[in-house]
Amino acid sequence: MNLEMLHGGELYLPLDASITEEQYRRQELLYAYNATRPSEMAKRLELLPRMLAECGEESYIEPPFHANWGGAHLHLGRKVWANFNLTAVDDTHIYVGDCTMIGPNVTLAAAGHPIEPGLREQGYQYNLPVRIGRNCWLGAGVIVLPGVTIGDNAVIGAGSVVTRDVPANTVSVGNPCRVLRPLREEDRLYYYRDRKIPWELFGSEQS
Repeated sequence: MNLEMLHGGELYLPLDASITEEQYRRQELLYAYNATRPSEMAKRLELLPRMLAECGEESYIEPPFHANWGGAHLHLGRKVWANFNLTAVDDTHIYVGDCTMIGPNVTLAAAGHPIEPGLREQGYQYNLPVRIGRNCWLGAGVIVLPGVTIGDNAVIGAGSVVTRDVPANTVSVGNPCRVLRPLREEDRLYYYRDRKIPWELFGSEQS
């Protein structure tokens, strides 16, 4: 089977030998990454760019990290940080923009199965890319489903299940995830409830 079928959104059988051979090879690097000690940061930083499709400067994934293809189809921009237990169902491409923060136990799923039971019984699968914009924040336990795009600067509340596209510059929460509100002036004044941002410590007010 042509591996490009993984990226075309078509139905295919993921246990085809031509797929699993390459998949297991990629997972060997992932195993090595997850087996590193906390003191072996240099080894992690050497392995991560070899594992991922793209790994921008200062990007990091805290082990344990789980990925169907060992991260082979995961694209990280610059200064992306992912906390413990990121699961990337990376049977096709997952794109994460610069400066995005990913909380613990987040799942980015680019693979799905047909609802039709006969096809599912045979093991058919399809893949659709996931795109997460620049400077987003995905809270703990967020799940992003196949084909979803999240716009720049978006905040996704903890535990949300993102089934549809999320606009840029919004705060969204829930299952299914829905836009709660746009970013607003108060967000530049308070970082948590009534706690003011001490802009004087940062030199100037940021946009």
